[in-house]
Amino acid sequence: MSSDRAPAHDIIILGSGLAGSMLGAILARRGADVLILDSRSHPRPASGESVSPRAAVALRALSIRYDVPEIKVLTTYENASRIINSSFGVRRHFGFLLHEDGQRQNPGRLNQASNGPLDDPPHLFRQDSDSYLFTAAIQYGCTARQNYRVASVETDGAGVTVHGVDGSTHQARYLVDTTGRDAPTAKAFGLREETPRFRHHSRVLTTHLLDVKSTDAIHAGRRPADVPPIPWDQGTVYNLFEGGFLGVVPFGNHPRSRNRRTSVTLSLDPRRHPAEDSPAEAFTALTHRFPDLARQFEDALLVREWEATERAQYGSTQVVGDRWCMIADSAGFVDPLFARDLSNNAEVINALAWRLLLAFKDDDFSADRFDHVGRLQQGLLDYDDQLVDSAYSSFGSYPLWNAVFRIWAWGSGAGTFRLQESMARFLQDGRDAHFRELEDVPYPGFLWPDHDGFKKLFDEMVTHCRSSAEGLTHPDDAARDLITAISSADFFPRHLGFAEPQNRFVHATPKAIVKSLRWAVKDADPELKRLLIGNMKHVVGSKIGAKLGRK
Repeated sequence: MSSDRAPAHDIIILGSGLAGSMLGAILARRGADVLILDSRSHPRPASGESVSPRAAVALRALSIRYDVPEIKVLTTYENASRIINSSFGVRRHFGFLLHEDGQRQNPGRLNQASNGPLDDPPHLFRQDSDSYLFTAAIQYGCTARQNYRVASVETDGAGVTVHGVDGSTHQARYLVDTTGRDAPTAKAFGLREETPRFRHHSRVLTTHLLDVKSTDAIHAGRRPADVPPIPWDQGTVYNLFEGGFLGVVPFGNHPRSRNRRTSVTLSLDPRRHPAEDSPAEAFTALTHRFPDLARQFEDALLVREWEATERAQYGSTQVVGDRWCMIADSAGFVDPLFARDLSNNAEVINALAWRLLLAFKDDDFSADRFDHVGRLQQGLLDYDDQLVDSAYSSFGSYPLWNAVFRIWAWGSGAGTFRLQESMARFLQDGRDAHFRELEDVPYPGFLWPDHDGFKKLFDEMVTHCRSSAEGLTHPDDAARDLITAISSADFFPRHLGFAEPQNRFVHATPKAIVKSLRWAVKDADPELKRLLIGNMKHVVGSKIGAKLGRK
């Protein structure tokens, strides 16, 4: 691009999925000239349908901070079903059932983590949620071209130029790539790691099915102590087994839903499950190994063609440069376990958007200015790799998985509380500094990014799980050490189920919350005390305010 030619746009965003559309809507809402280019068109399917509590809070923070109410619509089932349509499901929990070859599922080997006092988020039917956000971006002023194939990308001191396969060119002051594995920016600058740095290894198969039997029906007849507080079908269920998991996301799990589809994700470590069959054959072979899964899917009908990767993991040597950055799946991908993609994307956009808005004002797009965005994006990928690899290493031993489950559940909860605390302060005085202070942390991208004690425990989990996977440590010994550390840590809340290994169901009832708050006042780590008490006050106040508003 000629450096003496003024760019036509402030920014070009490659990709119009949730990440690209959210960023476009935010920037256009604040007056930026945004062009969105996409090789496909809406509506279209996409992976990443489960909205975790952390994702819901992160999306709500984006909506409030940048005044884009359409983003907030995706944070609760009530809003999504009322404002968009009835295609969404509800996600009231994350459930995990550990299976063994040839055996009925053992009710002593399961876990469930509910949303607690937070509002219930949706299972996103992505072709509808993504179209909704894309339309919002257009309404806020974004220009878009769909079915536009990028041939190349180039930058110089004055801006960026995108060349289309059709011979057209588009110029801007900055470029953000959200397209995914085949990101044009990664290709243009040779950014993909030749061998992914990630330890975790899996191939991922996804589709939509009809006539999937209810998880609750498959496991009916169990004693009351083995029935979770929330029905399995009202959340995201992960069926775990050595070397992989089968995730089940029902859309028709609410009386108001008119969508009979169930999203299915099968993730397999090819070192244990060689990729010798087609996706359909691999799915059938896998489910037939476990009696309960065979029954659940025996009558299922394929609605959407299988999508499959060989190795799902990929990374980038660099995600930020002068006048460009790659975020979301353009930066890298680890695994869909724990449904962290939406929360990760929202956190990166939260850090990127305000920097871009300042850069548009003073015309400074140097890479140094976006250094934190790069460290955050890479940190999210690296810590997700450690978390997922530890989880997969534990699937052969319920005691070890039970420890990993608790470390993930509370770490994610603490990170959610940090963000919610800043959002509550922002709502009180409107000072953006509350959000910017979140970035001043020693461990960008980590579950609880400013807590040394939890980071040490997490590192111990990684070490123990790797040692167990390599046969150097018995998994029961690793589990015992981790549970002992969890039970003695003053930064793990008591009475909510996180620190009690015998409690398979983490479900924060009002009675349990009161007991936990009483404990926190006297015995909790100061950081945990502040987070628990402050957030419970905020949640209770918000719910009372919402009820008064409805009246």
